[in-house]
Amino acid sequence: METFAASLDTPSVVVDMDLVRANIRRFQAYADANGFKVRPHIKTHKLPLVTDMQLAAGAIGITCQKVSEAEAMVAGSPAVTDVLITYNIVGERKLARLAALARKVRLSVVADSAAVVDGLSAAFADAPPPLRVLVECDTGASRCGVASPEDAAALAMRIAAAPGLAFCGLMTYPPAGGEAAVQAFMTRAKALIEAEGLTVPAISSGGTPTMMHAAEAPVVTEYRPGTYVYNDRSLVARGACGWDDCALTVLATVVSVPTANRAIIDAGSKTLTSDLFGLTGYGHVLGRDDLAIDQLSEEHGRLVSTGPINLAVGDRLRIVPNHACVVTNMVDEVYLVSAGEPTPRAVPVVARGRIW
Repeated sequence: METFAASLDTPSVVVDMDLVRANIRRFQAYADANGFKVRPHIKTHKLPLVTDMQLAAGAIGITCQKVSEAEAMVAGSPAVTDVLITYNIVGERKLARLAALARKVRLSVVADSAAVVDGLSAAFADAPPPLRVLVECDTGASRCGVASPEDAAALAMRIAAAPGLAFCGLMTYPPAGGEAAVQAFMTRAKALIEAEGLTVPAISSGGTPTMMHAAEAPVVTEYRPGTYVYNDRSLVARGACGWDDCALTVLATVVSVPTANRAIIDAGSKTLTSDLFGLTGYGHVLGRDDLAIDQLSEEHGRLVSTGPINLAVGDRLRIVPNHACVVTNMVDEVYLVSAGEPTPRAVPVVARGRIW
């Protein structure tokens, strides 16, 4: 067990900053080599200091999911000057805050319907410069987004004609391995839009699981990885990284060993998250491939083994969670460790709970 473990209470979320730097550099180098830009999604870490590292490495700006998340990041770092919010923004309160944010940074948003476009236009009609809007496109994830290139072109024209708005491109969040579909959809949509006399300045895609295949959709001009900065068990399972690439772990203590093949830790669903992503179990115990975290309650995690569990009350374990992004949002602070800092450094998760 690393020396930092003894100095922390549990459960604690620990971030290895040496691995964070390596993960950032790896994808930035891939993007640079393949001629597209990086706009990382900060929903994973929610920390201005990590954002600053991503921007210093070459990212052109950041991606946020909610207005409040963007507000927190802009307030937390002077380096944040270019923000894309990849979420349909609806409602007078959110639109008023969006307008205030647009006066502080270069701001872009997305829309996938006339209703969203009209709401944005009403909020920005008298607010120069115009708000930059991308058309969100469904390229196979079946979440948000217009359903066809023809729909994308029609909505682009509506944005271009709307007071207070400027059409600035296309955006998608595809399923893992969806590069061919992104290439086909975006190439067709771009051609239709350009035929109407508009330019398509940016085509934005994202997703960590197959980010190292992003260049297989060369129509894309920028990419929005999020989880890559920490990695997690779901990405190891997909073959996107190894355990040695996982920068975020949960430090937990064994609080009970009621039978020879069962133990209980002090990290439950409020720390590890109940997300499964199709996996069996709720995390991977580093150095103990024989253990499974097969059950969570709010504050307890159950570990089982097919043989003797070889654990005692007070033992400490490091766990790679299934989904790092949710874990970040459940704690007030994380503990940063690195080879150059023998003592863990607690930092607040600045954008925690910013869900509106």
